[in-house]
Amino acid sequence: MTRLPSDAHEWVSFEDPEFARTWMFDVTFLESNWTCIFGHGCQGVLTGPAPELVQGCCSYGAHLSDEADRDRVERAATRLSADQWQFKAKGAKGTTKVSRSGEMTTRLVQDACIFLNRPDFHRGAGCAFHVMALDTGESYVGLKPEVCWQLPLRREDEVLDDGHVITRITQWDRRHWGGGGDDFHWWCTEAPEAFVGKARVADSMRDELVAMVGDEVYAMLMAHLDRRATQPRETRLAHPVVRRRR
Repeated sequence: MTRLPSDAHEWVSFEDPEFARTWMFDVTFLESNWTCIFGHGCQGVLTGPAPELVQGCCSYGAHLSDEADRDRVERAATRLSADQWQFKAKGAKGTTKVSRSGEMTTRLVQDACIFLNRPDFHRGAGCAFHVMALDTGESYVGLKPEVCWQLPLRREDEVLDDGHVITRITQWDRRHWGGGGDDFHWWCTEAPEAFVGKARVADSMRDELVAMVGDEVYAMLMAHLDRRATQPRETRLAHPVVRRRR
């Protein structure tokens, strides 16, 4: 009997109701119970385990997707107070930088992102934008760098020769970081410790998914997933990490 590939994922695709676009969703990840364990077992993305640093995936700063992303982050930074942001004084000298190759990132302070509050900060470790969002009651989606609020979701757009777009929503893997991802001691979408959430990713990351695909497409996706949820569990493919754990 042929064995099931150990890394198999199920996908669903459907056409956009208004635009020349095909949406493809990684159902296996969206139905999984992955959850962010920042500060609760996350080992970070350095070359060795470093949970005591509580840096998560912020050690190398945030890679900004374009100028609009950079400008939005810089505007949001002006709203941060010293109570919310440990390095506000250092931020006065600028919060982003551009490399010789044109790559835009947030600046580093003490070997991690300038927006990352450290464990000795009175508000605790974590993203300053996240602190501000909690204080103001707004979504951090409009504050954080794009890659930060999306992780570990990833959107990929492929434009075909006829102009039709294929958009894939899947999990962010090591390979998406380029060669540097191979150096990570640990990555959360590979770690059983992160698959302990109480809800599906499709539910727990609702705000992020809506921002990535829009309300109507998200509703169509959820209608499909909710229908699948009524099927016997044996007919649905568990995430590879969960299958290995079993």
